[in-house]
Amino acid sequence: MITPHHPDLSLTRQCALLGISRSSLYYRPANDNSADLALMAEIDRQFTETPFYGSRKMTAHLRRTGFVVNRKRVRRLMRVMGLQVVSRRPNTSQPNPEHRVWPYLLRGITIDRPNQVWCADITYIPMPKGFLYLVAIMDWASRKVLSWRLSNTLHADFCVEALEAAMACHGRPEIFNTDSQCAEVSRPRRPEPCPDEPATVADPAGHLDAA
Repeated sequence: MITPHHPDLSLTRQCALLGISRSSLYYRPANDNSADLALMAEIDRQFTETPFYGSRKMTAHLRRTGFVVNRKRVRRLMRVMGLQVVSRRPNTSQPNPEHRVWPYLLRGITIDRPNQVWCADITYIPMPKGFLYLVAIMDWASRKVLSWRLSNTLHADFCVEALEAAMACHGRPEIFNTDSQCAEVSRPRRPEPCPDEPATVADPAGHLDAA
């Protein structure tokens, strides 16, 4: 593409016409040296066995196996290799086999108005040291978040507090639906009864005791 000894066009002019810098003509890609290749081979082997190893643990492993290496170099090589740590995640959807199974009442019904059906869900938020758990109470028809709470444990108290806060502001739903997550099916206490506005609890495998 570039003709070094073109009779009419200088190298500078040829580079300008091609939209490249002249310095790129002299670039030669650096080959990975054998030491880096050996390190990368061991990193790849170990990462296959322990995909939760970050640069700190990987550096410690390499030193134990005889490599003289610092963390900065290991981090750079892992980045070049495109390795991303697979972190362990908490299981928030494990049901307790001892908890009562409630009937699922949503099959075949049309949900078309507020306060007809509420739902609840728990997710986790990764933090530098551990996790925070988030529960949200939502209206199924409007998709509005009615209430939410954070907790550093999966005890059911924060779920009940979120439900009570939603009922205090929005009344009671006709049906309250959850899945079988462990905190949601716990029964530490019941919300204050409201006989004029009964709610039916419905879920596939568990419930937050709201009825």
